[in-house]
Amino acid sequence: MAAEIVNPRSESKTGDTGHEGGAEPLDSFDPAFALHRGGKMAVQATVPVRDKDDLSLAYTPGVAKVCSAIAEQPDLVHDYTWKSSVVAVVTDGTAVLGLGDIGPEASLPVMEGKAILFKQFGGVDAVPIALNCTDVDEIVETVVRLAPSFGGVNLEDISAPRCFEIERKLQERLDIPVFHDDQHGTAVVTLAALRNAARLSGRSLGELRAVISGAGAAGVAIARMLVEAGIGDVAVADRKGVVSADRDDLTAVKQDLAGFTNKAGISGPLEAALAGADVFIGVSGGTVPEAAVSSMAEGAFVFAMANPNPEVHPEIAHKYASVVATGRSDFPNQINNVLAFPGIFAGALQVRASRITEGMKLAAAEALASVVGDDLAADYVIPSPFDERVAPAVTAAVAAAARAEGVARR
Repeated sequence: MAAEIVNPRSESKTGDTGHEGGAEPLDSFDPAFALHRGGKMAVQATVPVRDKDDLSLAYTPGVAKVCSAIAEQPDLVHDYTWKSSVVAVVTDGTAVLGLGDIGPEASLPVMEGKAILFKQFGGVDAVPIALNCTDVDEIVETVVRLAPSFGGVNLEDISAPRCFEIERKLQERLDIPVFHDDQHGTAVVTLAALRNAARLSGRSLGELRAVISGAGAAGVAIARMLVEAGIGDVAVADRKGVVSADRDDLTAVKQDLAGFTNKAGISGPLEAALAGADVFIGVSGGTVPEAAVSSMAEGAFVFAMANPNPEVHPEIAHKYASVVATGRSDFPNQINNVLAFPGIFAGALQVRASRITEGMKLAAAEALASVVGDDLAADYVIPSPFDERVAPAVTAAVAAAARAEGVARR
């Protein structure tokens, strides 16, 4: 079976409008609703069932031979089912886009969207799974029980700090890749863009001091990846200011964060950290005062990635920064997770990796940055999601890194 991208306006999706009182249906005046009517996915067979001979092979009695073989040699499940090419996209609906805790049903349009992006950009089948529970252990137990059907698990839109614990516990209990895209996908694409911005300015990562606004899932993962990649220094600020070891209000996650960031020992508000900084990375929302942006180092980079309203509007950022990136598709240099997660999972599944390592993520970032090549410019430090070179480059790099790190099983 395969996830299929279907035409939402096809005849198979017509029927009850679902509205009450004779009012016009929402999709009569809003194209977003029109596109989503009936959902964005379907299931499609990959083998024909045209007659009794096909039926006897696809189902009983032929299927019994395959089941018996897998029972005797469990690894055959990867060869004779879709397991090695399908990912579960799992959420509890507590941190959906910028909408917050809207619940599992309301999260489904996003999870469907994620699944079709897996297919469109990575050739990976994906199944949306929205769970009606928010307890960490309940989520972990549920996913563990579902895991035999899947080759990987993509955690999505789960609020911090629970998302960290859920990912860690699943990684400990499963022997398939578990990847929280809000953390690691964002970090991979951010690092790729920053590598190219640094290359454009003739500097190395080690010469840069970065400031991250937001100490949630994305902010923590970006900080960790930048340190792994060799950034000179990085400080992270939450709503109460810079995360530093001298604060007595830090969660366990932020205590850990304070241990490997902020070598300069900066304390106080975000604005204090931005003075003289080379890089601003926004994953928090809110607005950064223009005066704080103007205090950054000459030739700074501003990656204001909150949607729909960047922390620093590009018009302001361009006054002071040499490279500007956002999370929006209507400005150059869009930091978009779709550049990373399809290829990362495709590479991991290709070699039947037991997990996704830091080395695999760093390899993905390097491959993504390399796609830009000699076309590097201030308004082109990261490729478009529609660049057909992206997914193959990331897939190959991740597969090679998995083999090099000993987590590949084929």
